[in-house]
Parts: sequence; C-alpha cells; structure tokens
Amino acid sequence: MDDMDFPTPDVEIESVTPDGLKGRIDAGEEVTLLDARMESDYEEWKIDGERVESVNVPYFHFLDEEIDDDVLAEVPDDREVTVLCAKGGASEFVAGALKERGYDVNHLEEGMNGWARIYEAVEIERYDGAGTLYQYQRPSSGCLGYLVVDGDEAAVIDPLRAFTDRYLEDSAELGVELTYAIDTHIHADHISGLRNLAEEGVEGVIPEAAVDRGVTYADELTLAEDGDEFQIGDATIETVSTPGHTSGMTSYLIDGELLATGDGLFVESVARPDLEEGDEGAEDAAKQLYESLQERVLSLPDETLIGGAHFSDAAEPAADGTYTAPVGQLVDEMDALTMDEAEFVELILSDMPPRPANYEDIIATNLGKRETGDQEAFELELGPNNCAASQESLAGD
Repeated sequence: MDDMDFPTPDVEIESVTPDGLKGRIDAGEEVTLLDARMESDYEEWKIDGERVESVNVPYFHFLDEEIDDDVLAEVPDDREVTVLCAKGGASEFVAGALKERGYDVNHLEEGMNGWARIYEAVEIERYDGAGTLYQYQRPSSGCLGYLVVDGDEAAVIDPLRAFTDRYLEDSAELGVELTYAIDTHIHADHISGLRNLAEEGVEGVIPEAAVDRGVTYADELTLAEDGDEFQIGDATIETVSTPGHTSGMTSYLIDGELLATGDGLFVESVARPDLEEGDEGAEDAAKQLYESLQERVLSLPDETLIGGAHFSDAAEPAADGTYTAPVGQLVDEMDALTMDEAEFVELILSDMPPRPANYEDIIATNLGKRETGDQEAFELELGPNNCAASQESLAGD
C-alpha cells in the first residue's frame, strides 16, 4: 500500500509517534483509530487496547475526489481520529482528505512498521534472585525477552534480530558487558538476534537438542545441555529441557526465581505443538509437552515465576507491568495444567489458531538455511505470533 506515491495533502497534518500512541493507550485514554490497510491485513493484525476503538476503511475509498457518503459515515466525526496504514504514506493522504472535510484527524508516523519498532524493558519487581531482571516487551507481536544483570555482566534470553543494537546499548548504559545471548528454541515467529550478537563478541547459546533440526551454524555457538549452568555475576542461569512446542524447546531457570519458558508455557496459555512436525506430529508433541510441564515446570516451588517468550491480547499483566506469574497461580487459574494427559492433548489440539505468518521462511532463516537481509527479516516477522495453543486465554477457565 505505502509503495504508492500519494499526493501531499493541501492541509497540514499533525503526526503521532508510535511511542506517543502507545503512551496514550497505556494511560487508559480513549483512542480512536482509522486503519486504512486492506481488510485482510487489518483482520490479521491490528492495534488493540481496553479503550481503543478501531475502524477499518481501506485507503482506496479515499482516492476519488468525491468520497462516498457511506464511507465518510464510518469515520467518527465527534472526536479526534488517528489514521494509520502500513508505513505512513497512505495514512497521511487519508488524513488530509478527511481534514479537508472538517474531521479532527492526525496520522501515525511510519504506520504499523513504526508500531513494530516499539520495544520496552520493564523490571520484574517480584524477582528475588541476584542482580536485576528485566522483561523486554514488543507490543506489536507480543514477543518477550529477558535481560539479567549482575555485577559487571549481563545475559539476554530470546533476543530479536531487529533489536540487536538495543541489547548492546542497554548493557552499556547499565555499565555491564553483555556476556551471553541465549535462545530457548528455534523460533517460528521472529528472526533470532543470536548470530548477530555473536558477531559482536557476545557468546551465543542454543539448546543442543535443537541442533538436530538442521542448525547450520552450531559450531559457532555454545550448545546447552539439560542441567548446564551459565554464570552472570552471582546469578546462575540453569538449563532445563522442556520439549513439546519443539523437540529442542528449552527453558532457563534464572537464579532459582524465574523460569524463562520460551514457548512452553505462557501466563495465559500453553504452547501449540504443530510448528515442527505439522499436524501429523502434533499429538506426540502434545504428549511430550504435557510431560515437560508436569515433570519439569509445575514441579518447581509455587512461588517460582513463569515468564514466556510471548503474550497475547488475552494476557493480563502483573502489577509491575510484566507478563509473569507464579507457578501456583497458573495452576490455580489454568485448568489445562491439572488435566490428565488425554484431556490435555484433546484440549490443545482442538482449537489452534492459524500458524504464524511466514513461519516456514522464519524457521529456515533461524536454522541458517536461508539468507535474509535486515529489512526482509523485519517484514517477515510483522504480525501476531500465534505460538500459543489457543487465541483465547486458558487462564481462569
């Protein structure tokens, strides 16, 4: 859409930055959005919020000098409206057409591409281990990562390629050296930043169990086996094998206080089991996931925090703003965690969402079998993550 050359509006259009829009949504302000992308793009991926009203009117409805009255009737005229598109070009044009007709409008800078570049670090206040633990949050896709800092060292878990520089800059601002970059598994929804950080001198770590999927660069990294430990100051990161979502799915227990579960367990759901072997292997993977959850995750003390690699719109953040929850709370809230194996398998196979967009190309890139430039990598991972077994929350069911 934004590859078209749109004429410059004859009226001045104010713009809103992605961070500014996110701040308004987080503050609980009423926000009205006019999404000018195609309906299919809008239905797959849009900006949501408790007090966000969003309407979809594709940009081409505004190309004619005389805009249909039925189209204009869909745009609220009693409040400020923020117009958005994919990259920012069409939205400025549409906002201009509306402002000329008396609407109170602005437009979102860089559109959904700009929204996808928001990346926030939030301290996990309930973490009681050595050092400080932060959760990285990417609201556009629900991707989560973790930065543990102690002494003069730091480690990042599940880094994103798009934010390679950010991890190095954050570590420098904290006055520490980024020592380790650790992946929980071969991701299917985003391009890993592991190899990029390794090129910057950070020690890259992948689960040894993931190598059999065809990782081409394993000899350049450290391979983590179940029980291996990595030291960051006085904080210990312990490797915990938790296959199910993938055969190589691995969690990391950070100083005995928080288990970074990757895509094994989320605060609102459990993993989907079909992204490695497809529908044919999903049942066996679901059984493996059940065993991992029961024996390796839920066996931890009730107060141990769980932090996944993703959150969905159905997830509720904790009081500190992070998507974390104690094991005991998740067991109380999520019936799936107290089911027997047969019930569990039936549940998570019953209503899985669509697979992540471009997941085959993303997996191939993360295995090292496909070369992908930075811009292509960024565009491949735009959209929802869809790594959970259900689009709705399983917590509180």
